Amino acid sequence: MIRSAQLRVYMPLERIGAFESHLFGGRPVVRTSGELVWAEPTTNDAFTAEWRGASHLCPRYPRLRMLEGIVAFWRDNPGSSVLSELAARRARQELVRLHAEAPEARSYIQSAAWHVPLRWFAAFDPEGREMYTASHGASIRYRTDLGSAVQRVSRAVEILEGAGFDDGVLDDVRDLERWLGEFGAEGMLELDYRDTASLFDAATLLLDQSAADIARSLAALEHHDYEEAGLAYAQVAGRWAPAQALAYVN
Repeated sequence: MIRSAQLRVYMPLERIGAFESHLFGGRPVVRTSGELVWAEPTTNDAFTAEWRGASHLCPRYPRLRMLEGIVAFWRDNPGSSVLSELAARRARQELVRLHAEAPEARSYIQSAAWHVPLRWFAAFDPEGREMYTASHGASIRYRTDLGSAVQRVSRAVEILEGAGFDDGVLDDVRDLERWLGEFGAEGMLELDYRDTASLFDAATLLLDQSAADIARSLAALEHHDYEEAGLAYAQVAGRWAPAQALAYVN
């Protein structure tokens, strides 16, 4: 089974409307176009969370996210033997139709197989870290308000630009800034390790301070302390490297 982490946007209940709650548990495998595998229920339900005394929802829109993933994969890997051009074209056509039928539908979730992308940590205050018990054991999540998340990611972009990083690094962070900016300042952002946490032993997970390492690296870059920035980044990158490598061998 592919383990994954998620970055989820939650909105206040009154902003979203009615959705059934997503039930954690089995993850049925659904094939699309006979070529790709989607290991997630396809019901249009939502994650729920109580945050700062209010109910919040994160719609899953699984079919929409599946189609966006197919289109993005073909865009980045044209001519790939994993996906046919016909399947990519059909996915693109269905995606256009879905957006026309439901203009309000959008992806409230970003997923990453086997690891947490390091840029995600830039959106969070290290003090927002929580350990919690999931069905598979201990895991970690971070939560923050959307307005603060956008400010932190925008600051990260400015720092990286000022330090002279090229577009290969900056584009992913800018994409995160753009995606978060689509939702406005209301609501809550959650980074959930989910079952990627089970890739670490208990002691390593307990001591994991990835958001703090990224914050320390960015602060050092802002003050032109490149040695300290490199040390902090190497610490978090080294922690996640073995997990991230699994994405390339599966």
